[in-house]
Amino acid sequence: MSKILVVEDDEDIAFLVAMHLRDQGADVDVCHHGQEGLDKACSGSYDLIILDLMLPGVDGLEICRRVRAQEAYTPILMLTARSAEMDRVLGLEIGADDYLTKPFSVRELVARTRAICRRITALNQASESSVSSLKHRDLEIDYEGRTVRMKQRPLELTAREFDLLWHFARHPGQVFTRCQLLDAVWGYSHEGYEHTVNSHINRLRAKIEADPSRPQWILTVWGVGYKFAVSKGEVQ
Repeated sequence: MSKILVVEDDEDIAFLVAMHLRDQGADVDVCHHGQEGLDKACSGSYDLIILDLMLPGVDGLEICRRVRAQEAYTPILMLTARSAEMDRVLGLEIGADDYLTKPFSVRELVARTRAICRRITALNQASESSVSSLKHRDLEIDYEGRTVRMKQRPLELTAREFDLLWHFARHPGQVFTRCQLLDAVWGYSHEGYEHTVNSHINRLRAKIEADPSRPQWILTVWGVGYKFAVSKGEVQ
């Protein structure tokens, strides 16, 4: 059973979300104030945090930063207003795993929640059953520490960027469609979400490639998708 923390100052929304998650068998804690949410979120005792950005006391972005500063990794699903595009982008950059804009479908929220939990479970099982670190040329990835180094220099990746890079690095040379990447890394594959993969690939390239316009690591396979380069000779 997943243990989920819901941090939402709108009591009606929080009640509705918690009720539907409990119907799915989840153990749910709810809080309505930012400071209380921060204290609970940093306890490290949750499988998932559903986090509203606009909170009294401490806002959701600060809670996200503080949670990501901890060693233990806890996935975060953000709830944002439609007008808060910059907050959504910033939230993803500082480590949120996914987001939903208000007003949202509770069915969609439950589906996203289940997808995130499945993805984290699958990634943990894959790590436990195989290697926990990978090295390709100058790129070093430590799954347990969730750290990435390029030529001994640490790189700052968001949670989703790390999972995407780890998935590619575990399958060098294999071509993945956007839908396959959505299913493997995001935990869901819905028509219309392919642009999410493109934007994350672009941001990841900006961080790991010497020249993102001529990538040497994550290559585009035109008309199909993307692959992780096996050798340095595969340059676009």
